Amino acid sequence: MRLVHLLRAVAVEFDLRGAEFAGQNGLHPTDLRALICLLDAERAGATVTPGRLGEALRLNSAGTTALLDRLERLGLVRRKRDEHDRRRVLLTVDQKAVELGWAFFGPLIADLVEAAEDFTPGELDTVHRYLTAALHAAAPAGTPKGPRSQTHP
Repeated sequence: MRLVHLLRAVAVEFDLRGAEFAGQNGLHPTDLRALICLLDAERAGATVTPGRLGEALRLNSAGTTALLDRLERLGLVRRKRDEHDRRRVLLTVDQKAVELGWAFFGPLIADLVEAAEDFTPGELDTVHRYLTAALHAAAPAGTPKGPRSQTHP
């Protein structure tokens, strides 16, 4: 149970940091989750449509449209037509969003990377396995059961 309680404490701290970032930038917490989903997908080389983003965030079509309208108005996300299928709309994160994210979260990321340097590769593999299992346990039934960077939209 120690690990479960510690993981919960880490999740709460990350949530508080995310809320602080959202508040400072006029975002709703769901807006931040959307940006994270889009950045994870970009890192994985995946394309994201509004429908896939809505599924990932468990939003209906109207909620997804409102979210994208907000993010587009703020200059954080762009919608563009797929060059191969003009019926499809693809989402991209604007560089402004990346810069805002790094300005706020960069020091935290640097601290986390530095903390990982105190662990052996084998220990990091064990931490990775545990966090992957925790993600599997936390995901609702019927959703993809892998790290978001690998299975996200």
